[in-house]
Amino acid sequence: MARRPVDVPSLVEAARAGSPRAVARLITLVENASPALREVMAALAPYTGTASIIGLTGSPGVGKSTTTSALVRAYREQGKRVGVLAVDPSSPFSGGALLGDRIRLGEHALDPEVYVRSMASRGHLGGLSWATPQALRVLDAAGCEVILLETVGVGQSEVEVAGLADTVMVLLAPGMGDGIQAAKAGILEIGDLFVVNKADRDGADATVRDLRYMISLAEGREAGEWRPVVDKLVAERGEGLEEVLGSIAKHRAWLESSGELGHRRRRRAEDEIEAIAVAQLRSRMGEVDRGEGMTQLAQQVASGELDAYRAADELLAKLP
Repeated sequence: MARRPVDVPSLVEAARAGSPRAVARLITLVENASPALREVMAALAPYTGTASIIGLTGSPGVGKSTTTSALVRAYREQGKRVGVLAVDPSSPFSGGALLGDRIRLGEHALDPEVYVRSMASRGHLGGLSWATPQALRVLDAAGCEVILLETVGVGQSEVEVAGLADTVMVLLAPGMGDGIQAAKAGILEIGDLFVVNKADRDGADATVRDLRYMISLAEGREAGEWRPVVDKLVAERGEGLEEVLGSIAKHRAWLESSGELGHRRRRRAEDEIEAIAVAQLRSRMGEVDRGEGMTQLAQQVASGELDAYRAADELLAKLP
């Protein structure tokens, strides 16, 4: 069955006017790598670059969704349009998101100024879907002043959030023995703000103390460089939320005054360009006849007739 043609200008216009249906359609085009995606991104480009993107990551059980919901509520009280991208683990059967933040953030479902979308990671390492950068651009162009990017989890493979967010918030909770260990393993250097959620539990003060101590040991921090902040929060009741919002605002002010905001966004664009170029290269490689191309070269490398670099050069020479 022939695909229905996409009226990109009308979709973009509707999304700019705040239509949730149009935003959903545009993100679906992104996720499905639609042939219309180039036209979509070209049409959105003039309207991007204004949203504040806040990444939230943390081990399962620390309350990422509860914190996200509390932040949405707070930013709506400030009159801001808010977007939420929640990158969930993928179903091994359908490839769809398993956790469904649209359900967990249901209290905001009827607010036309809040857009919540769950995206499947589809096995992509780094905790983020490969389509996330383009989806962020859709929400940015649709007028979301704040975009909350919630990742699958935390660990060595989830640090990719640091490349997509202006401010990275790492959530921890007292009583979770792997929390500080995860920070030691590599999360410590990506966090702009550390939030100890469920701070009404025993051990919260000790967790805050340990984090501040580890931050103090970090080397190579120059004068004027941002020093990560540690805040306490009880997201369910909103206790400590004002302090967290204040820390986010201070980090934003530092990003703008130091020039780091522009640097992060240029680096983000570089990564996005590279990812698109690599995807196009893989697509072109798939067009090469494997019977006469890859398989034959692989046999020569395996037998020692050819080295892998020379084989790669020959493969690239055959690309259309």
